[in-house]
Amino acid sequence: MPQPGESDSRSAVDILIASDRVPANARPDLLTEDDIWALLEEVKDPEVPAVSVVELGIVRAVRWDGKELSIDVTPTYSGCPATELIEELIAEALRAAGFRDPKINQVLTPAWTTDWITDEGKEKLRAFGIAPPVGSSSKMSLLGESEVLTCPHCGSQETERVSEFGSTACKALYRCKECLEPFDYFKCI
Repeated sequence: MPQPGESDSRSAVDILIASDRVPANARPDLLTEDDIWALLEEVKDPEVPAVSVVELGIVRAVRWDGKELSIDVTPTYSGCPATELIEELIAEALRAAGFRDPKINQVLTPAWTTDWITDEGKEKLRAFGIAPPVGSSSKMSLLGESEVLTCPHCGSQETERVSEFGSTACKALYRCKECLEPFDYFKCI
């Protein structure tokens, strides 16, 4: 809580209590599609809170089905343990904006790819200490071609993979040979 005379920089989603899930004066019918996309930009990925679900590329569509708001979400992979939480965070943000019962659709095809991460999202990953995916999801690594990764800490390309799996299954663990710092690499899938 801010002290007297200080401003509260939290968003409306952050300060709502359970009984305030849908504000009495909410007018979701006045929100444009751009407003809804902007709202979804504030929903962070729970495993990588540096990026939003929009920057991660998992929100595929925003549309009205009659009077019902419908959001299409594609998980990063079918076994992602954060999928249900992400869907609930999206629904909670929409309810906070006044949508009483937003419909969240899980769309599995086409499958998500790291190509869908926005350039801004990749830069935020790097700033957070995670090497963003390199190249495209061409799967050339399956043919033995190795990727040259840049350390997000010092910028060196002298890196080595420590483990195929990092803090989550969608990341691998690398170490920089220059600064000796470990870092996650968001796998190119």
